[in-house]
Amino acid sequence: MLGIAAAVLFFIAFLINAADIATNDVFSSTNVMLLGLLVLALHVSGVGNGRRIGRR
Repeated sequence: MLGIAAAVLFFIAFLINAADIATNDVFSSTNVMLLGLLVLALHVSGVGNGRRIGRR
């Protein structure tokens, strides 16, 4: 699920950058891309995958 959220954030960052949409500093394409990288890092590290290792 976090992988899908990262893809959505990357797509939003691409749209902001490609369309030259004027946003404030909080929602700039770089900041949205960094949020996508954060979510992608959480996904790769295994946060939120729902599987418990070692438990039955």
